[in-house]
Amino acid sequence: MTPRHQHTPRHGESGHHPHHDHDGRRTHGDDDQAEILDLDAEVLAGHMAHLTAWLPVRSEPRHIVDLGCGTGAGTFALLERFPHARVTAVDISVGHLQRLREKACARGVAGRVQTVQADLDAGRWPDLGTPDLVWASASMHHMARPGRALRNVRELLAPGGLFALVELAGFPRFLPAHAPENRPGLEERVHAAAESLHAEHVPHRGADWGPLLVAAGFTVEDERTITVTVGGEPGQAIARYAHLGLQRARGVAASVLSPEDLAALDELLDADSPNSLLRRADLVVRTERTVWAARPA
Repeated sequence: MTPRHQHTPRHGESGHHPHHDHDGRRTHGDDDQAEILDLDAEVLAGHMAHLTAWLPVRSEPRHIVDLGCGTGAGTFALLERFPHARVTAVDISVGHLQRLREKACARGVAGRVQTVQADLDAGRWPDLGTPDLVWASASMHHMARPGRALRNVRELLAPGGLFALVELAGFPRFLPAHAPENRPGLEERVHAAAESLHAEHVPHRGADWGPLLVAAGFTVEDERTITVTVGGEPGQAIARYAHLGLQRARGVAASVLSPEDLAALDELLDADSPNSLLRRADLVVRTERTVWAARPA
């Protein structure tokens, strides 16, 4: 998810922002964010398939818009779920859209994907057609004016169309509560500190979107919260996901962590340490995601 409303630094929060220079060129932070998005898609592929299978569509959509598409986790899940549909994938990040197009070519679905680079916090959106389904995963809470963005979605949808809004409870947790052994509960403290520092920039993270949807002219047809638990082996995608996530959270929260917590965190992030996240066999992805299914009233 990468709409324009940005702040620095950009981790330890519920959604995902790239980092760009003012002219839109990709930076190292954008590359790191793309890798986190790709790992999220790989690790939580089954969860994403479950979400798309649940969508209460009245008939198979022919045109879908994926708002804040990132590197394409939702785009490709929707293409698989609806084999006759085409997707317009919208994002502010040129680099993420390029990565999405490369994936589409590799998967043989390039003809079903159109990418649009756009600022979703702008008052007027580009012409995105009249989709039967609009999907927004981990993007709405970053909007400076979410009510306006929701009204834009309502105006965009075809009559009777469906809006699926997916939001995260927070960045996934990976370590057991008793870990690491010398600083139990470290991971929770690191993310809590980072999220607290970002609260003023993303005040709608964790919001109940039901009333906001109704205020924007929608009827909420259904709502579901899904608890996700995915285990894995050390050195594979989950370990890399955990390592990147805590590495970026450190960049946000280092100044407010205790010296003891910072030292323990650095040990987890040290690839050469016997206690490195990349070597642990006890990592489990734990998160919650809520989806609202709504239609224009």
